[in-house]
Amino acid sequence: MKNRPIGIFDSGIGGLTVVKEVMRQLPSEDIIYFGDTARVPYGIKSNETVIRFSIENILFLLKSNVKLICVACNTVSSVALPVIKNHFKVPIVGVISPGAREAVYASQNKRIGVIGTRATIRSCAYENEIKGLEPAAVVKVQACPLFVPLVEEGWFEGGVVRSIAEAYLAPLKASRVDTVILGCTHYPLLKPVIKKVMGDNTVLIDSAKQVATEVKEILASEGLLNKQGRGKQKFYVSDNPEWFTSIAGRFLGKDVKNVNKATV
Repeated sequence: MKNRPIGIFDSGIGGLTVVKEVMRQLPSEDIIYFGDTARVPYGIKSNETVIRFSIENILFLLKSNVKLICVACNTVSSVALPVIKNHFKVPIVGVISPGAREAVYASQNKRIGVIGTRATIRSCAYENEIKGLEPAAVVKVQACPLFVPLVEEGWFEGGVVRSIAEAYLAPLKASRVDTVILGCTHYPLLKPVIKKVMGDNTVLIDSAKQVATEVKEILASEGLLNKQGRGKQKFYVSDNPEWFTSIAGRFLGKDVKNVNKATV
């Protein structure tokens, strides 16, 4: 049981920010990653479609006999996870709760910003989670639909990216938030430009660290932690493995090889 891999899936390539953190915190664990690159982005899809895609992705990972599944997609975590979590025996970890907990802990003035896809913002998942933890918190949300395609195209900086970030983040600055949740696993790649726009005193919450910690805690509690050897990673995508290979190294900080195309 301990030697079984951890399954991680995302709508595209952004979930590699979670993979990187799981690799750092759990270096002995094998990881199976699936990026649904044929159907990205999820953030503009209907709830019914996101739920269907999520079930298909989970069933694909279960073929590899994974011991835990990490949903490295904020859209899926906010829209589908509450519906599907109890339909599978394997533990399923999302990204909403860990990020919200860290934001409430980090915020000094309890004015918290959340940026994400339209579907994530529309779900009110972060607002509900934050309010459940800190009823007095003021939550300002902002959909940033262009951030995902910018990251997928490798546009992390420059005048165009800065202008888009300034337009999206202006309402959060006006609301005087001191903490911003990066409510999409693509967004950590834009941290430098977001930090420049929001200012050095704003805390940016990258939920990948909290998610990896939660994965570690669950595996430990279930007696499923693998502490021996060095873990291996296998990568699957639903389309264009060559493109995925070319950009994945920017997320993981190392070259990615042997990316396989898979059908869900």
